[in-house]
Amino acid sequence: MGMLVRAAVFMSPLLFCNAFLVLTGPNQIKGIWRGSTTLPCAYTPVEDFVQQTLTWSVVHDQSSGTIFRRDDSGDHTLLSEYRGRVSIPKEVSGNVSLHILNLEVSDRGAYTCQVTWRASNNSLVTKEMTTKLEVVKVAATKPIIRAGELGLTVPAGARASLTCVASGSPPISYRWFRSAPGGKALLLSSQAELAWDSLRPSDAGKYYCEAENRVGAGAVQRSDTVELVVRDLPTTVATSEDGVGYPEKNYTTQNFQRTQLSLYLVILIAVVCGAVVFLVIFLIVCIRKPKDAQVYEVKFHNSRASGSSRRESTGHYEEPISSTENNYAMEPLKNKTCEEINTKKNEYECVGNTQESEYEVGDTV
Repeated sequence: MGMLVRAAVFMSPLLFCNAFLVLTGPNQIKGIWRGSTTLPCAYTPVEDFVQQTLTWSVVHDQSSGTIFRRDDSGDHTLLSEYRGRVSIPKEVSGNVSLHILNLEVSDRGAYTCQVTWRASNNSLVTKEMTTKLEVVKVAATKPIIRAGELGLTVPAGARASLTCVASGSPPISYRWFRSAPGGKALLLSSQAELAWDSLRPSDAGKYYCEAENRVGAGAVQRSDTVELVVRDLPTTVATSEDGVGYPEKNYTTQNFQRTQLSLYLVILIAVVCGAVVFLVIFLIVCIRKPKDAQVYEVKFHNSRASGSSRRESTGHYEEPISSTENNYAMEPLKNKTCEEINTKKNEYECVGNTQESEYEVGDTV
């Protein structure tokens, strides 16, 4: 009886595990050639059960092997043809799905997801599930056109874009056309995105795109035509939170360019005006400077006159000095009239004449 109880206690975690630790995922999935796909495999984490190992293996028509293994040492890609193309997320506990990039036709086969848990009593529990992968070549679908942030009604000068989107086996080639009068179309670009750095009113019109790949004998798929409207007058009032399809969200590039040009003109005018003002001030200062200069009175002292007076006082004649020494004293002339200046001038003349006559008398003697 005791052995049965112990066996029941030992088996209870396993029974609990079988009831809740279940791997879920589809039995079959289709992937697009040259595209990417995910093979879903997930479980609900259970307390007292810790994931120990995770493996993904594949069985092809002619070969088989283990693709991927995750354990305590890390992640390991074991088959060389899958290296750099497979990964398993780590962010969500219980999600052990296999993500494959750049699918090839040879990737088709049966993929098995196997997970091993360790229970609190150190017992191991293993579960697995198999998904069949088919790799198909899909022709390009009818493309759709996605407008940029401002939508199909865009102010002039703003940046805008139209993107052509199609699904199918890559590579997918795109072409952009603009409808012209008479049913003709003008080829604009061979890229998925048609972009304008600065819209002009002449860019308004009807546009469509085409998409094709190597599948389906090169069948070309054409999108519906959309009309791009370019508003010539920019506005700055936002009318919605996201602003998609509304031209009022931002200033346009044209408005910015006009403002920038006006700023350059203002700076140039300011520099020219400053130079003119500086020149006028300089000329005014130069003109007023001679008027403000002080007038000086010149006092003339002739050494010969003083020599004459000395000769009279001593009573004998002295030889006149060969060189005439004139002493000038510059004194500011303040509060003196023109008559005083003339009077001094006459006095200088009298002194000069007297000096000459004295020289004559001396010679006669």
